[in-house]
Amino acid sequence: MTSEHVFAPICFSVLLFISGCSSVGSDVLAGRNALQTGRANDAIGYLTRAAEADPNYKIPYRVRAGVLAYLGRAYLETGKDTEARQTLEKAVNLDKNDPFAHLYLGIAMLKTGDRERGRKEIDDGLRTIDDTLEYIAADRVYGFYWDPGMQIRNDIRKSLAAKLDDAQLTMAGEYIGRQFDEEIDRARRDEARRGGGGSDGGGGS
Repeated sequence: MTSEHVFAPICFSVLLFISGCSSVGSDVLAGRNALQTGRANDAIGYLTRAAEADPNYKIPYRVRAGVLAYLGRAYLETGKDTEARQTLEKAVNLDKNDPFAHLYLGIAMLKTGDRERGRKEIDDGLRTIDDTLEYIAADRVYGFYWDPGMQIRNDIRKSLAAKLDDAQLTMAGEYIGRQFDEEIDRARRDEARRGGGGSDGGGGS
């Protein structure tokens, strides 16, 4: 067999891999956009397809949130609490450090009647987001682009310190989760505008 015959299938395999990664990334991007613009049903379609192709996929930015966490959020926003809980349990099992997985799993648990565990998961999720923002803020080059007025971190700390009932804690968690997800994109845009666009580690599959 000539080197040309060996080279062709290798190239084809690489192209398929790149194409598959690009497709998953595009679906997750579309799903996140749908969530941020109040189209949770559309988000389920995009994110389900992405999760079926690669359940381990994470957005290729400084905050490495997973596709299953976003899908769980989409289920919650469409009232599919049981599906959300099942999906988010998988998300936590795959990555216990995902900043959204614990938060939304806790909300799903509260909505499916598991009050004690639900409150604990929400607390864990909020603390993880706070820790993530603190860690990024310590970066003297890019940190000041993230939560510059400390609004998200202050909201988290107020929520953790207050004696919120289940409904109030759920609302606080949902609000902070939305704000943090949008902050990922705001910070990236600010970094890019001011010459820091390469700090995320770039594309990825």
